[in-house]
Amino acid sequence: MQTFTEENYLKTIYKLSEDAESVTTNQLAAVLHTKAASVTDMLKKLSEKKLIDYIPYYGVTLTETGKRIAVDVVRRHRLWEYFLVEKLNFKWDEVHEMAEELEHISSVELVDRLDQFMGHPAYDPHGDPIPDKHGRIKQHEFKPISQLSVDECGVISGVREHSPAFLQYLEKLNLMLGNQIRVIEVLVYDQSVVLTVNQSENKISISKEAAKNILVTS
Repeated sequence: MQTFTEENYLKTIYKLSEDAESVTTNQLAAVLHTKAASVTDMLKKLSEKKLIDYIPYYGVTLTETGKRIAVDVVRRHRLWEYFLVEKLNFKWDEVHEMAEELEHISSVELVDRLDQFMGHPAYDPHGDPIPDKHGRIKQHEFKPISQLSVDECGVISGVREHSPAFLQYLEKLNLMLGNQIRVIEVLVYDQSVVLTVNQSENKISISKEAAKNILVTS
């Protein structure tokens, strides 16, 4: 049995490793808002439990056991987010912190019944794939808006940033999951993107950073 802190570390390593072969101590410290020395202490404990492979000054990767636990935590988190939005009518910018607490309820029967009750959803309210009970994940072929060309269209299917401020910003601009966008112009000066939503004539301008964090499918 892992502690809540250990589960959080494994989940964070799993998410960071989606974009890199190994994860550094400094990366973990930044994401978890803690000191590098504290991260090192926890990595040693996880290594002793054979949940990670840790090489000081190089990085950390999950073992098969560590990955299985991490994926299970991710599954619980995303199922709870889906439940909170779809069944309790919370908004998508309100559920992350609540799901951070609920994800540590480790009852397999409860999680499986929750999944069944909701019809086995494949994606959470932010477009992230929900692993099934066997740890299998259905992936979308996402592309950030920043990689689209002028006149190219896409359907908003996910976001890279889950902060309430960013999600509220997207809602205000009607850049919600399921809406179709079309790129009208990419400004040379700062790479900001001008686009329309759902074939509206109204044009919206978003920064390069925002465009990198909004994911679309064709």
